[in-house]
Amino acid sequence: MRTVGQALVEGLRQRGVEVVFGIPGVHTIELYRGLAGGGIRHVTPRHEQAAAFMADGYARVSGKPGVAFVITGPGLTNALTAMAQARADSVPMLVVSGVNRRASLGRGMGHLHELPDQAGLMARLCPTERVEDPAALSAALDRAFARMATGRPGPVHIEIPTDVMGLACPEPALGAVADATALLPEAGIAQAAAMLNGCDRAVILAGGGARGCDAALTALAEALDAPVVMTVNARGMLHGHGLGVPASPSLDAVRGLIAGADQVLALGTELGPTDYDMYMRGGLPDLSGMIRADVCADQLQRHPCALPVQATVAAMLAALAPRITPRKGDGAARARAARGAARAELAGLHPSMPAQLAMVEAIRSALPQAIIVGDSTQPVYAANLFYDHDRAGGWFNAATGYGALGYGLGAAIGAAIAAPGTPVVCLIGDGGLQFDPAEMRVAVDENLPVTYVVWNNAAYREIAEAMRDAQTEVIGCSPSPLKLGHLAAACDLGFESVENAPEALAAALTRPHRGPRLVEVRVTD
Repeated sequence: MRTVGQALVEGLRQRGVEVVFGIPGVHTIELYRGLAGGGIRHVTPRHEQAAAFMADGYARVSGKPGVAFVITGPGLTNALTAMAQARADSVPMLVVSGVNRRASLGRGMGHLHELPDQAGLMARLCPTERVEDPAALSAALDRAFARMATGRPGPVHIEIPTDVMGLACPEPALGAVADATALLPEAGIAQAAAMLNGCDRAVILAGGGARGCDAALTALAEALDAPVVMTVNARGMLHGHGLGVPASPSLDAVRGLIAGADQVLALGTELGPTDYDMYMRGGLPDLSGMIRADVCADQLQRHPCALPVQATVAAMLAALAPRITPRKGDGAARARAARGAARAELAGLHPSMPAQLAMVEAIRSALPQAIIVGDSTQPVYAANLFYDHDRAGGWFNAATGYGALGYGLGAAIGAAIAAPGTPVVCLIGDGGLQFDPAEMRVAVDENLPVTYVVWNNAAYREIAEAMRDAQTEVIGCSPSPLKLGHLAAACDLGFESVENAPEALAAALTRPHRGPRLVEVRVTD
């Protein structure tokens, strides 16, 4: 009979898992016994934090849960930061870890990788479950996948004691596939349609929950003649469309557009300050009269609104579409004015922002339909305020929500594996790069078309400027940068160093190359 470790891998495969990111250890050997010949690809990062970041990037691009295997203790605590990022951005992720032998748990006997209460630690972040009985494995997997498919997605943790992994286990049956489509409240849908049909100047706020609904969202916006304001996690939808407003509601221009609406429809957005009040200055227009659709009941209670509807964005759009009376008004003109004013506003926030945005647009022009995975760095901050990507779901980063530095290195690997053959760009600063530069070597191991564009200003420039603005002495913001040419050579990456100019970056990106590469942008001003 197969072991628990083998049955776990088979159960994952049955539930659609194709890739696992992980670093083996003495506490997960039995899980890896299951991977041998189990039909699931294994990718080895250089740090467990990156394993979970890879799972995050994979999930965002594939639309399926990302899966990571880590050892008990430090392996799991190393992954915690990435799991918290996934929680902040509602990314489905399953982390499977070991835990010490059942008889030792909670006794503080000094075992290798021991934590006082590993499950208790994890329970503060996400749903967690320990499998102590082989017969309970299948049900545990069912619950984990149901949690990732229904309600607000996020990380889920399963731990298996080391003395359970090797036990004989019945083959886990394929459980019922969770249905993510909640029953829609008919009265709420009818009321929402009536409110929208009775307005003349609607505005739609689209968040990460709207991803994957490009065609349906576009059709509803056209029927309502409504500008669509896209938060960071919705960028790439309505690219180039006359009703698209790919700009942050933190900007006055976008707030003016919202304030001028006679009805606001919020779809799959948590209305959080990293999108709606990035500079913490208040002044967001009154949204208490909005219609709001969100899959999470708790989320619907956090902001007053006229009509809350618990539903996925896909279900909400499908239910609304046949009930809306098409109209034509000034929606495109309102959207165009908001776009122009929002872009112009960047220079007032910081003189260098327009130039930083131009660098991101140079990447888009040089590599059409590429996936750009960002880290916390100046061009990403600028583009999060205003940027129209040309691929739905192709722009995401860690500079909102949890804001973990070093995110881009691993997430870009996961994204490239989820979309074979698609160019992937990791846009990262020289500071963020130093959090985990060895992950670039994984792109070589896996032969992935990842380009690492490093914004090298030899500083934590954004933090230094914030300290100066606060009239505080700048301390700790000048870590010496890596010699990127030598780093690229050590990782067997192609390398080019260019000046801080859009045309120079575009030329470097369009030059023929094979395999992953590193392009340094020298920022000297």
